[in-house]
Amino acid sequence: MKKRRKSSIIPVCAAVLGLLSLLTIGLICFPYFAHLKSDITDKTKPHKSRVAQTPEELLTEYIRLLNRHEYKKMYSLLQDDSKNAITEADFILRNQNIYEGIEARNIHAEITGTTAEEPSDVNVSYKISFDSVAGSIQFENLARFTRTDTAGYALEWDDSQIFPELTSEDKVKVFVKKAKRGEIFDRNGILLAGEGVASSIGLVPGKMSEEPANDIKKMAKLLKLSPEDINKRRKASWVRDDSLVPVKTIRKYEEADLLAQAPDSGALETEKLKKALLKIPGVMISDVKVRYYPLGEKASHLTGYVQSITAEDLKKHPNEGYTSSSVIGRTGLESLYEKELKGQNGYDIVITDSEGNTKSTLASSPQENGKDIYITIDSALQAKLYDQFKEDKSCSVAMNPLTGEVLALVSTPSFDSNDFILGISNDKWNQLNKDKAKPLYNRFRQVWCPGSSFKPVIAAIGLTAGAIDPEEDFGNVGLRWQKDSSWGNYFVTTLHSYNNVNLENALIHSDNIYFAKAALKIGAPKLEEGLSQLGFSETLPFDITMSSSQYSNTKTIDTEIQLADTGYGQGQVLVNPLHLACLYSAFLNQGNILKPCLLYQEKPKTEMWLPDAFSRETAERIKNALIKTVDNSAGTAHAAHRKDIVLGAKTGTAEIKLSKSDTTGTELGWLAVFTADSQAEKPLLLISMAEDVKLRGGSSYVIKKVNPVLDSYLSDLP
Repeated sequence: MKKRRKSSIIPVCAAVLGLLSLLTIGLICFPYFAHLKSDITDKTKPHKSRVAQTPEELLTEYIRLLNRHEYKKMYSLLQDDSKNAITEADFILRNQNIYEGIEARNIHAEITGTTAEEPSDVNVSYKISFDSVAGSIQFENLARFTRTDTAGYALEWDDSQIFPELTSEDKVKVFVKKAKRGEIFDRNGILLAGEGVASSIGLVPGKMSEEPANDIKKMAKLLKLSPEDINKRRKASWVRDDSLVPVKTIRKYEEADLLAQAPDSGALETEKLKKALLKIPGVMISDVKVRYYPLGEKASHLTGYVQSITAEDLKKHPNEGYTSSSVIGRTGLESLYEKELKGQNGYDIVITDSEGNTKSTLASSPQENGKDIYITIDSALQAKLYDQFKEDKSCSVAMNPLTGEVLALVSTPSFDSNDFILGISNDKWNQLNKDKAKPLYNRFRQVWCPGSSFKPVIAAIGLTAGAIDPEEDFGNVGLRWQKDSSWGNYFVTTLHSYNNVNLENALIHSDNIYFAKAALKIGAPKLEEGLSQLGFSETLPFDITMSSSQYSNTKTIDTEIQLADTGYGQGQVLVNPLHLACLYSAFLNQGNILKPCLLYQEKPKTEMWLPDAFSRETAERIKNALIKTVDNSAGTAHAAHRKDIVLGAKTGTAEIKLSKSDTTGTELGWLAVFTADSQAEKPLLLISMAEDVKLRGGSSYVIKKVNPVLDSYLSDLP
């Protein structure tokens, strides 16, 4: 076969910025994209017979087949001498690994000339271009065709048909310049998710003892793995005697952490484990960089975690720069801001000779590190709330009631995101899933029966609708009331009896009977309309998706009893805690309901979600009543009273039971508390809910938990 004349590569990309990770195209198949298209081929047209094809038509067909990955059919276009030089299987593997390994797509060839050296030999020159993982590649090349005995043409093929300077001894390699994942910080620049260091437990086969089975057995027991799993790793095809085989990654503690830990702490146990492992021949422990969550379980429902990407993920995210070695945000903020955090890997596609020397760079793209995210969360407040409620099934949300900035989102009990980074064991996973307290359940995203914490909302709707006269005395009817005998055995009950039963006193004493009557005065249609205008059954405008609040299991409040129960936050009312916080923000913003925000801005711009939801007079009246609920010794939230800062608050105890006569049900305890002064140095609106407070003091239990948080946050003024 005559030697092909070479053509030059047209310069394509910038210089190499640094090689961080290596992917060799040779013996490995890579995932690829299914629908490629050549600009010189019309796939809808029938193919001409081989005999009738000119060299130009044959090249066009070759490119069309290349776009479709039909390498076997490409091989059929080769002349006999070329087929003798390379088998069909090797041809397919060579082309597939190179083109699909560099993710070649949109291949377009433009024929620029045709010359005949001899009657039987025709050279077709062409320009070819295509997209790749490292950007656009384009060059000029030459295809040589020879007339066959059947009067048709066949392609003289060697490796230079792929790239002009490529020989059969060369390799095409893709060097990955890995982008650094962005980090997540709180409002004060404290790290919530970022780069950390862990301890990688590895095994060097060549340094093991003469009885490796015993060593493997000891190692497996210490690491809570099976010997079969370790042996599978040790006997992988890539492993050599001097290879370091990763077996398990465990948490690394700094010396300061060890000194601060109790004798039975996880830090000291981990150190004991490392010392025991290092006594086993062949075991090595080294530092590795991992994703790290400093607050651990205190913020794991918020931060979420990343995991290694799966084949299914790669199918869902084609052409987005992910590789088999990527991580992807699986839950929480890691998932929410995945596009911003992940960055974009850079790539160098090069040709190397048999000794590994770079002959040429075909394409190069720089890596783009992920963007750092700053959120409005206050880590100290987040941690304090978690510490107070960590033994409870609870949730808390905190926000700046003057800006809408969300300061804390807490769910307890919790899990530790770091466990997922290090590789959570089946035992740990099963333990989390079987735990009756549901530590994987994100409570701040759910909806809950609000109980009496809902009464200020009912009051605001009643005043706005003109259905309630705030000075009207509804009369002291005792602790038990029903509208009339049509209610049968159903009665509304309340805990406190008092005189002058008007709106303000009803809020101070948290009077269920007053608000049941108020709901009846408002009427179902107006109450439904009022709640709908406050975002019920709608999606809360917030970065994290929250469950939608509801006032009924159906589209309407269907009965008079359900209407009365709705008035004091029972019935079928379910409210998301953040939604409730937004509604309370209206009492501090002249009736405007703020839009909650999570992305931090140095100078936050307050946005209204529902402007003029209530009148200024209504908002002010309810705020003042809630201040008295704290300051008045008879107020249900008096236990939250402070001498240094004026607070407003509303308690709530919601009954969760199957029927009115059910005595086995549980109770939810609520506290909504806020700084009442618009000039407060650290404005705060906090909603906390704890489950199972029955026989533990109801909402008083929640106040006891929240007071230390208020002491810590409000006393620490700048």
